[in-house]
Amino acid sequence: MKAKELKELRNSEQKDLQVKLLDLKEELFNLRFQLATGQLENPMRIKEVKKSIAQIKTILREEELKAYQQ
Repeated sequence: MKAKELKELRNSEQKDLQVKLLDLKEELFNLRFQLATGQLENPMRIKEVKKSIAQIKTILREEELKAYQQ
């Protein structure tokens, strides 16, 4: 994700982030399935999706810690 997209994610609500996370996990599952069956066209997409998942999880955790400190 680009910096602009990350800023938008940081400003979005937790429910939206969780929905986005579920969508990315589903996409990752489909990409892995395509890889196993030999139908995957862009193998780098797996890396991109995994990185996006990690970024969203990081944002969710930061918000959780912020709420805990208050």
